[in-house]
Amino acid sequence: MKSPVTFTVETHIPATPEQIFDAWHCSQGHELMTGAPAQASPEPGATFSAWDGYVSGTNVLVERPGHFVQQWRTTQFDGDEPNSLLTVRLYGQAEGTRVVLTHENLPKHGKQYLQGWHDHYFEPMKAFFGRD
Repeated sequence: MKSPVTFTVETHIPATPEQIFDAWHCSQGHELMTGAPAQASPEPGATFSAWDGYVSGTNVLVERPGHFVQQWRTTQFDGDEPNSLLTVRLYGQAEGTRVVLTHENLPKHGKQYLQGWHDHYFEPMKAFFGRD
């Protein structure tokens, strides 16, 4: 059996850690930030879904405004594949926030999510928060 896939990606978003955290953990904010239907909550143990149910999971650790951990999976995971673990850290900087995202314990097809984070989260977030 092949080892699980793990990667770390990061970007700079023109918003404060609080703004990013609050949008990520609010259904309406998540939808506005990504452009896709979502259900979200800042409560530890709460379930979430994003991209109209394509992504789902549970909040494991929530420390506003700079750190959260989620059990995470998509509809492309086989039923016997365990949830992956997503850790997001938000570091306030001049002119915005450095977002560092570590995605671990992904199944063998998990490398596809590396580009997905850029295309479906980072770029839409930059556009959303970059508005005047």
